[in-house]
Amino acid sequence: MSTPDTAELPRVRGLVLAGGASTRMRRDKAALPYAGREQLERACELLARHAADIAVSVRAEQATDPRRARWPLIVDSVEGGGPLVGIRSALAADPRAAWLVLACDLPFVTDHVLAQLLAARAAALAADPATLATAYRSAHDGLPEPLCAVWEPGAAAPLAAFAAAGGHCPRKFLARHPTRLLDLEDARALDNINTPEEYGAALRTLAGAPVNPMRLKIQYYALMREQAGRSEESLEIAVATPADLYRELATRHGFTLPREQLKVAVNGDFAEWTRALRDGDAVVFIPPVAGG
Repeated sequence: MSTPDTAELPRVRGLVLAGGASTRMRRDKAALPYAGREQLERACELLARHAADIAVSVRAEQATDPRRARWPLIVDSVEGGGPLVGIRSALAADPRAAWLVLACDLPFVTDHVLAQLLAARAAALAADPATLATAYRSAHDGLPEPLCAVWEPGAAAPLAAFAAAGGHCPRKFLARHPTRLLDLEDARALDNINTPEEYGAALRTLAGAPVNPMRLKIQYYALMREQAGRSEESLEIAVATPADLYRELATRHGFTLPREQLKVAVNGDFAEWTRALRDGDAVVFIPPVAGG
C-alpha cells in the first residue's frame, strides 16, 4: 500500500482556543499582557506562522467581544462546553482540513514547538494514515496534550461518538484513539497559566528574573521517605513551582518515581505542578498507594 506524501495530506488550518471563562484567573486570560502584547494576539500571530489560515474558537456569547472579533471566529456549534466542543466545531466548519489547535493560555510555547509538531504529524500519517491526531506527551503526567495538537479530519466522527457516549475530556479521547505522541524538549513549554499567582511567576520567568530562595517544609511518604532517608525536611531553596522543586529534590535524594506517578499538595490542598510557591509553604509529594 502506498503512503501519502506531504503534498497529499489535508491542509492544516490554525485554531486558537479562547472560549474559556477564566474563572480561576478572575480576568479574561485572552487579555493578559506578556511583554506588551495580549495573550490572544500572541497566540494568533504564532499560529499564523505555521498554518494556512487561522480562526479563534469562542462561545456564542463571546462572538461580539471586540478583542476576539478582530480575528475570524468559529463559534461553538455543538452542545456541551470546554475545548472538546471548540475542536469539534472547527472540524465541522471545515471538514476537509486538519486543525493545528493551540490554547491561548500557553505563554511558553514557541515556533520550534509547533514546527516540531507539524513535522511529526507528517511522519505519523506517512506511517499510519489512520492516525487521528498528533500531540505532545505531558511532561507532568505523561498524558496527551490535546490543546497543542494537530487534529485530523478523520477525528470528527469518533469525537462525535465519544461525546454521545458522555465523553468530554479530549485527553481521554486521544489516549483511546490512534494518536502519535512525542516528547517535549522543554518540560515547561506547554504549562498553562490559570491563576494570578501563576501569571506572576510566568512573567518573572519570561523576563529572566532570578527566583529568590524561600523556606519550604516538605514531607515524604512510602518509597520517597525511604529514598530521602527522612519523613520531612525544611529547606531554603530557589524554585518557582512544585515541578521545579521535584526536579531539585530528585537530584538531591535520587528519587526514582517519575513525576507522572505522583500528586502534589500545597498547604493541605491538591495543587497543579505549575502553581507558584511562596515562602513558608508546606509541600507534600504523594506517591502511589502501593509505593510505586
